[in-house]
Amino acid sequence: MKRETNHHNTCTLSMAVTSCFEKLTDDELKMLEENVVVVKYKRGENLCKQGTLASHIMYLCCGLAKIYMENESGSLILKVLPEGNLIGLSALLDGSHVFQYSAYAYQDSTVRLIDIRTFKNLIKQNPAFANEVINLLCENQIQLQTRFFAFTKKQSFGRLADTLICLACNIYKKDEFEFPLKRRELAELTGMTTESVIRSMSKLKSDGIIDMDGKTLKILDRERLQQISNFG
Repeated sequence: MKRETNHHNTCTLSMAVTSCFEKLTDDELKMLEENVVVVKYKRGENLCKQGTLASHIMYLCCGLAKIYMENESGSLILKVLPEGNLIGLSALLDGSHVFQYSAYAYQDSTVRLIDIRTFKNLIKQNPAFANEVINLLCENQIQLQTRFFAFTKKQSFGRLADTLICLACNIYKKDEFEFPLKRRELAELTGMTTESVIRSMSKLKSDGIIDMDGKTLKILDRERLQQISNFG
């Protein structure tokens, strides 16, 4: 899968899709396949837990995952990853043997667990593969920086509009889709209370900007929603 770069820099949803496996030789692909386990996760299950031993790198084949950090005072969402992304790359750092964050399945997801020693060996022996991994790390870092800059500057209504646009543009590629998040999860993602999300979604609907029918969301006025994202 080829990399796509997300130009909507404030988006919470990372679009740094990896193409690193295309750089492997046939022998390297065979070695990789011999050290991979495919696991299916149900919605709501943890893919990995912050602070636990990282014995593998995770490749999200399909699904949608929340990446977050947590401590005694609560949790903070770093980003949302669609399929085609790698999870756990920070565990490759020398001296680091644990996951630096947790991952949670927003949807039923399929993950390929790649033995971390095999992954490290591929980085050492294949410069093109290593370069793709570095590019992915850089893209993720840029996305995090711009995401948190916007998160501190935008009002809550703007953050909500931004998230809806991100889902439509970067994940589903259309203005009508099955909404994957519960109101509580959307509140957590946008830094709002659940009550504020419900009120804001109702206002967007009453203003004719979106429509909700069960779990199906439809953006009716993309231009006005973008204005709210930019200035709201």
